[in-house]
Amino acid sequence: MALSGRTEAQSEKRAGIEAAVLRATEELLADGRPFADLRVEQIATRAGISRTAFYFYFSDKRELLMRLTEGVSELVYAEAGRWWSTGRPGELSEAMDTVIALYDEHRPLVGAVVEASTYDAEVAAFWRAVVGRFVEATQARIEAEQAAGRARPEISARAVAFALTWMTERTCYEHTEQGKPFPRDELHAALMGIWFGAVYGGAPPTALE
Repeated sequence: MALSGRTEAQSEKRAGIEAAVLRATEELLADGRPFADLRVEQIATRAGISRTAFYFYFSDKRELLMRLTEGVSELVYAEAGRWWSTGRPGELSEAMDTVIALYDEHRPLVGAVVEASTYDAEVAAFWRAVVGRFVEATQARIEAEQAAGRARPEISARAVAFALTWMTERTCYEHTEQGKPFPRDELHAALMGIWFGAVYGGAPPTALE
C-alpha cells in the first residue's frame, strides 16, 4: 500500500512538472521568441524547475516540442473523429470549426513545429506522421462514402485526402501567421466548400445535420 502510494505521488509529481514545462514553453513562444532561440535554461526557469530537472523529464527541446504538438493533435483528432465515424455533414462542419479554433489557440506552437521542421529532419518526419494520420483517416472516410454511393466515384480517395488535409493544415497555419486577414467564419465556409466540392461534387447543404 505504501509503495503504491509513493508510486501514485511520483506519477502526480511528474505530470505536474511536465505540464508546467509544456505551459512555460507555450508562454515563451507566445512572447514571440523563435523556437530555435529558446534555451533550456529559459524554459526551466519559467517552469520553476532546474535545468537538471528539465533533462530528467525531457531528453532535449526537440522531444519537448514533439510532445507538445502531439497533445494538441490528439485534441484535433478526437474532434475530427466524429466525421470519420459517421460521415454526417454537421460533424465535418463542427470538426472544421474546432481545427480552426485550435490553430488560433496554439498558433505559437504550430509555428514552432513548422519552423523546426524546415531544419530538423526528425521533427519534419514527426510532423508528416502527425498529418499523415489525418490523411489516412480521411481516406478511409472517403472510401466509405464512395462505397455508400454518396461521394464522387471517380476520385482517388488517397490523393484527395492527401490534398485536402495538407491544404487545411497550411491554410489554417497561414491564416494565423498572417494575422487572420479575414473572419474565421469566412475561412470555415471556404474550407467546407472545398471539402464538399472535392468529395461530393457539390456545395455543403445549408442546414447541416
